[in-house]
Amino acid sequence: MSNELEGKVAVVTGGASGLGEGLARRFAAEGAKVLIGDIDRDAGAALAADIGVTAHFVEADVADMEQVSGLVSTAVKRFGGLHVMVNNAGISGAMHRRFLDDDLADFDRVMRTNVRAVMAGTRDAARHMRDHGGGSIINLTSIGGIQAGGGVMTYRASKAAVIQFTKSAAIELAHYEIRVNAIAPGNIRTAIVRKSASGEDLKKLEEFENKIREQMRNDRPLKREGTMEDVAEAALYFATDRSRYVTGTVLPVDGGTVAGKVIPRAPRP
Repeated sequence: MSNELEGKVAVVTGGASGLGEGLARRFAAEGAKVLIGDIDRDAGAALAADIGVTAHFVEADVADMEQVSGLVSTAVKRFGGLHVMVNNAGISGAMHRRFLDDDLADFDRVMRTNVRAVMAGTRDAARHMRDHGGGSIINLTSIGGIQAGGGVMTYRASKAAVIQFTKSAAIELAHYEIRVNAIAPGNIRTAIVRKSASGEDLKKLEEFENKIREQMRNDRPLKREGTMEDVAEAALYFATDRSRYVTGTVLPVDGGTVAGKVIPRAPRP
């Protein structure tokens, strides 16, 4: 590690597990003080204890805008500032076999968590950064917000909204030297689908996931599996001065999936 974030303070929402955990650990390893926000009290507290004195956990549900604001204010109060805001928390929503079976009962919950929380986190972080020399805001979207496809329609719509919001915020906040970028992970194995389908039969869910991941592997140009570390590396780039002239971008971390499907090679004569 090269201490690229030495002296910086970062907030990571949804930071107790999955991609958020990877981000929190990498930022801390690079010298940042990290405030971890999550609804999972036990996992969040354990992670902060494992990282050490440079990390602090706050139990927070980002669906509540006041709790999002509390993460920003706590980071400033505890660590003396805020330089990097990562709006990572998200949920998948209910799984349905067909869109025609979707009652849209979870629409408001998904949008509050996946879209409104990102907007609130960006706004509240920017209010501090505006008066303190700027900063970097990183929003987690998904290749599901870039590529059209069947299934989890509300989730796809929410992630597409994050992309449009990120670009719009980047334009407005550039005046204050605040950079706003998005990362669109794809095919990274996390627990988000399992959490969204907790009522489903676990064996059937595993079979479904394995089938989908096999299809993803077949379509993906790079054949190795993506990892949380790959996403953390992209976030580190946006968090540091290496990206000081980069804003309003959406970076897929997906092994080339959104670039297009693999074209089968013709057999050699």
